[in-house]
Amino acid sequence: MNFYLSGWGFLMLAAVNNCIGSLLLKKSRLVATDPGLLALLFSPWFIGGIMVYGINVILFARALDKLPVSTAYPIFAGIGFSLIAIAGNVLFGERFELNQWVGLATIFAGIIIMSR
Repeated sequence: MNFYLSGWGFLMLAAVNNCIGSLLLKKSRLVATDPGLLALLFSPWFIGGIMVYGINVILFARALDKLPVSTAYPIFAGIGFSLIAIAGNVLFGERFELNQWVGLATIFAGIIIMSR
C-alpha cells in the first residue's frame, strides 16, 4: 500500500504534533516533584515530548519537500500557536479571554493570506 500525503497534510500533522509535544513538556513540569535537571531529563512526560518533537522534525521536513519554507513555517507556527492556546485552556485551565480570541482570529487571517 502506497501512503501519500500532500505537503499540506504533512504540515498539518507537524502542527498537531508540535502541539502534542508542547503539552507533554507542560505536563512534565506540572507533575514534577523535583525541579532539578535530572528529574526533568528522566520524566516520562519530558522524554515523550522530546520524542514527539523528533517526529515533528521529520514531518515538517516532508512538508518542505512540496512547500516553500517562507509559506510553510508561518502557517505551521500559526496553527501550532492556536492549537496550543486552545489545548492549554482545555487541559490546564490556562487563561483564554477576549484578547486571545482576537489574536487567534488574527493568526487564522494570516494563515489564509499566507496560504494563497
